[in-house]
Amino acid sequence: MTDCVSIMQPEQPNGYQHQRALQDSGDSISERQEWRPVAYRKCTDTLWLLLFCLFWAGLMFISGYAVVAGAAERLVLGYDSFGNICGRKNTPVEGANLSGLDMTNKKYVFFLNSCSLEIQSLRISSLSLCVSSCPQEQLNSLEDLQSFARNNGSFLCIYNLNVSNYTLNPKAAQLCPTLPVPPSKSFPLFNRCVPQNPECYSKYASVLISMVNEMDVFHRILSGILAGRDTVIGLSVLALAFSLILVLAFRFIQTLLIHTLIALVVFGLLFISGVLWWLHYDYRNDPSTELETEKENVKFLLGYAIFSTIVTVVLLSLIFVLRKRLQFAVQLFRIVDKIIGRIPFLLFQPLWTFLILTVFWVFWVAVLLSLGTAGTAESTSGGQVEYRALSGICYMAWYHFVGLLWTSEFILACQQMVIAGAVVTCYFNRNKNNPSPHPVLSSISVLFCYHLGTAVKGSFLITILRIPRIVLLYLYNILNQKKNAKCLFSCCFCCVCCQESCLRYFNQHAYTTTAINGTNFCTSAKDAVCILARNSAKLASISCLGDFLLFLGKTFVSQSNKLTEGQNHRSTTPFQDNEDGTELQPMT
Repeated sequence: MTDCVSIMQPEQPNGYQHQRALQDSGDSISERQEWRPVAYRKCTDTLWLLLFCLFWAGLMFISGYAVVAGAAERLVLGYDSFGNICGRKNTPVEGANLSGLDMTNKKYVFFLNSCSLEIQSLRISSLSLCVSSCPQEQLNSLEDLQSFARNNGSFLCIYNLNVSNYTLNPKAAQLCPTLPVPPSKSFPLFNRCVPQNPECYSKYASVLISMVNEMDVFHRILSGILAGRDTVIGLSVLALAFSLILVLAFRFIQTLLIHTLIALVVFGLLFISGVLWWLHYDYRNDPSTELETEKENVKFLLGYAIFSTIVTVVLLSLIFVLRKRLQFAVQLFRIVDKIIGRIPFLLFQPLWTFLILTVFWVFWVAVLLSLGTAGTAESTSGGQVEYRALSGICYMAWYHFVGLLWTSEFILACQQMVIAGAVVTCYFNRNKNNPSPHPVLSSISVLFCYHLGTAVKGSFLITILRIPRIVLLYLYNILNQKKNAKCLFSCCFCCVCCQESCLRYFNQHAYTTTAINGTNFCTSAKDAVCILARNSAKLASISCLGDFLLFLGKTFVSQSNKLTEGQNHRSTTPFQDNEDGTELQPMT
């Protein structure tokens, strides 16, 4: 919101000065703009909106194809080595005698060799069965398997082996699980028998996760969230409370709060630099400093002290040079405070955007799972069933991935245009006795009636830069053992990230210009660049100070959460600690 106000703030002088500045700039396009919200608008970038609709028609075709040809329930419910989906009735597969069984009461997937799983041709080497319950205790012999089957009704050997022949059949060792069978347990939404033995669990988890590319980080994050969900929820609520306190502080005591934050930064930097220099002096003059590692520590302290001093001098110099501009930052926050006071629903706009993004991401993941399971069942020589991917699935997956990026950026662009439209309505409304009744709804209606094409075009440009960025990140992870390649890809990745950040910055100002003048994306971007160029010094100082103060506020919220988290560091997990002190993470 501060960016929306800052691009309009330099244009606040009277109309004569504004027109004079436009004439001096020599920009004929900007000269025709009055920089007031237009009463009569027209649709902008209509061809781009039509292109986006055609693109989404392709996404709908892929979604329908995935639902018809896919079987996402195989991933959710699990299936055995013979093509039977656990927890439901199945249709037989030609050439597989053990397929087409009724598994309604057998809801869990059990691997016969869960402690020694291996990946062969993107498939798990161990046979898997559907069982009615997982063994809660270790089974050491065939007699234990037989007793478990009779007492619990859960058969852990191949389906065509009768329970009475567990101890009599000479091939029982190949048809039954590898002994000893470790105790296992199933988790909600994960219908697999997960071994509880630490060694088997580690192997089991690593193999299952490696079946999905780049899912190791996702698994760790999800496991950590599930293990400490109470802490995560508590810290989230606490962060929201601190954020509201900070917003209220910026509203009622802007000047005092801004000067207090800057004073804390100044004294904090001076204190840190002083402590580092004191520690360096104390260690250097200490006669007991004889070890080589202690001498290295002295050198590191000197480096840290020099770096801290340089940062302190640079920041103090910037604060001294921009001290006169500080009043502009205070004025900017006051304007933002007035706008929030008139439109309190702007504070909840990110929440609606997050909910919309969440719904879209859930839909996207569901289609992706269905698309990944689109294949034909084929029997192998051993009577097992394999699923062969259909042709063209790879291209559909890439198209679907581009849809994720473009649509997500489009939703974010719509949020920026809604906020810009509401802020523009309040900022240019000089009649305080007759404010706009519903500025947010009015901005949404203007967006959907006239400017969806502009949001599509801006989001498409961001998507074009994000695709090579993701490709570079993927190549960087593949070539992480080669130092020269890592350095090259790191430089390319940084360049692309900088380009994306700059484009996002100009996009946001282009959206604000569209909200004011009702022009298309290219014209709005050109007008915004002209304003930024004419008022570069003032805008740079205001943006730097404003961003710096917002950064201090975010730091305050995050550090408050860290202090609270430090007091509640130990969180309860579904497993007890291992003998080596580590904790088992739940499979999800």
